[in-house]
Amino acid sequence: MTKRTSGGARTLEGKYYTSQEIYDLETTTIFLDDWLYAGRLSELAAPGSYVLRQVETESVIIVRDSNSSVSAFHNVCRHRGTQLCKEEGTFSRSIQCAYHAWTYSLKGELIGAPNMDEVEGFDKKDYSLFPVAAATWQGYLFINLSEHPKPFEESFAPILNMFERWELGELEVAHQIVYDIKANWKLVMQNYSECYHCPSLHPALNRLTHFRNTSNDLERGPFLGGPMGLAREDGSMTMSGGRCAPLLAGVTGDDTSLVYYYTIFPNMLLSLHPDYVLVHRVEREAPNRSKIICEWLFHPHATGKPDFDPSDAIEFWNMTNKQDWEVSELSQKGVSSRAYQPGPYAELESMIAEWDRYYLSALGE
Repeated sequence: MTKRTSGGARTLEGKYYTSQEIYDLETTTIFLDDWLYAGRLSELAAPGSYVLRQVETESVIIVRDSNSSVSAFHNVCRHRGTQLCKEEGTFSRSIQCAYHAWTYSLKGELIGAPNMDEVEGFDKKDYSLFPVAAATWQGYLFINLSEHPKPFEESFAPILNMFERWELGELEVAHQIVYDIKANWKLVMQNYSECYHCPSLHPALNRLTHFRNTSNDLERGPFLGGPMGLAREDGSMTMSGGRCAPLLAGVTGDDTSLVYYYTIFPNMLLSLHPDYVLVHRVEREAPNRSKIICEWLFHPHATGKPDFDPSDAIEFWNMTNKQDWEVSELSQKGVSSRAYQPGPYAELESMIAEWDRYYLSALGE
């Protein structure tokens, strides 16, 4: 195993967690230019079903059309800019603006514009909804608001087929918790990237996966992380330490006693257990506020059983999440102080050091 090292890196300056100017720069260089995790494909259960996602000033409609393909559009009518949708739901067969009844197909084409035939030269083909790039991967939805987005398959090439044995596309959301915390989004991503803090902050977690029993198989770029060994060969990350569902069908061999943790830049945390999958979606609210949507996913073979009970896993990670959010809020207060100065990363924080390097490069620094 290669010795882990942070390469002498130091923590980021306080301005990266507190400055509105930095926050606005992140908006333009990262969140309006990169592929963002936007939820589960299962949220679009039937043709016409749609969800809304807010990325700063931009509201995005993500919809499943009549052919079951997924499209995304800016939530803006092409007539006078009125927002088309206020709430998530299901379109019957079209998308209609409540203001002047301009109507669009589920593929975004303008198909109805009352009285506009009186306007010389008006052509409905010129007024389709503004598209937003959308992609699906392993049952997850992604959007990219760039005018010239890099193809998803190219961006995700290093991990495109990496997690197939967990059958991510077949899993169902058994539970969701939404957390609002008073901390910068980067503190959440960084906290997830190391277990140096586990003995002191997460004694229950450290008993199940010792903080030094870890390695990384992705160590550069936007995708970072790797496995940790479970203390029990038949274990998982639960309050009891045992599994709360059968092994996922594709999980065999060494994977039955490992849990894998990955950060997917900029806003996805993926935790792969032998019996279930945990995913966090991190959304920025302000330089000092974040919203985190946490979901527990199980295979339908487990969720369909009368005695299915995921509470052992839910209680464990809700406890652990709250511990992490509390210390992230304390970190936010600390880095906001005039006394704060960047400190040295431990060698066990090598993934944060690499995450920071990628973040700064994405910021253009």
